[in-house]
Amino acid sequence: EATARNLCFLSQGLPPASHWAAVGHSGHDLRIAVMAMSMGGHVRAAPMKPVQTGAVRAAGRLRAPDLDVCLEAAGLAPGEEELRLMNPYAYEPACSPHLAGRLSGRHPQISHIVECARSLLSDYEALVVEGAGGVLVPLDESHTMLDLMKAMGMPVVLVARAGLGTINHCLLSLEALRCAGLEALGVLFNRTAHGAEDFISRDNPAAVERFGRVPVLGDIAYEPGLAGGRAESWRRFEEAFWGLPRILEAIREDD
Repeated sequence: EATARNLCFLSQGLPPASHWAAVGHSGHDLRIAVMAMSMGGHVRAAPMKPVQTGAVRAAGRLRAPDLDVCLEAAGLAPGEEELRLMNPYAYEPACSPHLAGRLSGRHPQISHIVECARSLLSDYEALVVEGAGGVLVPLDESHTMLDLMKAMGMPVVLVARAGLGTINHCLLSLEALRCAGLEALGVLFNRTAHGAEDFISRDNPAAVERFGRVPVLGDIAYEPGLAGGRAESWRRFEEAFWGLPRILEAIREDD
C-alpha cells in the first residue's frame, strides 16, 4: 500500500457515453483541472494523470491532453522529468487502458504509478489524481482502476453529470468504492456542455446524496471560460463548488 501522504483521487461515475471513476460520458473537459486549480490557492497541489488514452503526439512525444489543460489552468510548467511523473503512461488509441496497453505491448504498472506519486510528493503538498474510464475499467489484463485506487490509498471524489442515468452509475460506483475499503469524500456534479436544466438534473443530486449516503460537494455549470482563466468564470465555479473545504480537510489530515 502506498505510504505517500495527502492524496485525493478524482473519480467519475457517469452513464455510457463517460470519464473515471467515470464510466461512459462524452465530456473530456476540465474535470480534474478545475479542482486542482481551485486547490492551488490553498495547498501546493500537483495534478497527476497516471494513464492517458487518446494521447496526442507533439514535439516527438505523447502528451496527455487532460493533464495539459490542467497545467495551463493552474499556471504550472513542469519540466520533462516531472511531466513523466505526472503522466507515466500515455497511449494514442482512445480506448480502455487494458486494450491500449495490449496494442502497444506495454501495460500500465501499478507499482510504477505509486512510485511516481511518491516522487511528486517530495516537491508538492498534495496530489489530485484523475483516473481513466471508470471505477471498474480494466487497467491491464488482470487489474482494474479500482486496484490502482486501493494501492494509492486515496480518499475519492466521484465526479458525475447530473442528467438521466447518473443515479444508477453513481450508486454502483460508490458501492464499489466502499466494498474496496476506500473513503468516498462525496460527489461533485460537473456539467460538460451547454444545455437547459430540466427537472431530472435538478433532482438527481439530492437523490444521489440520499440513496448514496454521501455529501454532494458541488454542482458546477458548464464554464468554458475556466480554461482561459476568466475571473468571472472562476468566481461562479468556486461558488458552485461548496464542498471544497471538505476535500482540503481530508488532504490535510495526513500532515
